[in-house]
Amino acid sequence: QVTLVESGGGLVQSGGSLRLSCAASGTNVSQTHMGWYYQSPGKQRELVAAISSSGTTHYGDSVKDRFTISRDNAKDTVYLQMNNLKPDDTAVYYCNADLSYYCSEYGCRVHRPGDFWGQGTQVTVSS
Repeated sequence: QVTLVESGGGLVQSGGSLRLSCAASGTNVSQTHMGWYYQSPGKQRELVAAISSSGTTHYGDSVKDRFTISRDNAKDTVYLQMNNLKPDDTAVYYCNADLSYYCSEYGCRVHRPGDFWGQGTQVTVSS
């Protein structure tokens, strides 16, 4: 059974930084497509960033150049470094395992989230 436990959320001022962690058990993050999604009240859950089993990363348009996804294979942990945070980044952030990708001659993109979710961690950015 795959279990994901997020940590690192909190309250930060606009322009600040946070690092989220997702500790995985029941799977090896080096062999699994992993990702972070966020959801704010009244909105659908959206992809923030993903890292494939080969280490290729993908980002949502609103976070490119500000957020970085990485992993520590020895710790089976995935991280999300968030810099230059904005009030619009305020949301609950969820770790996800076993994403699927769609690939064409134009490249690959995340197709849908996997079946395994963490409990979520709240990130609040004040203006």
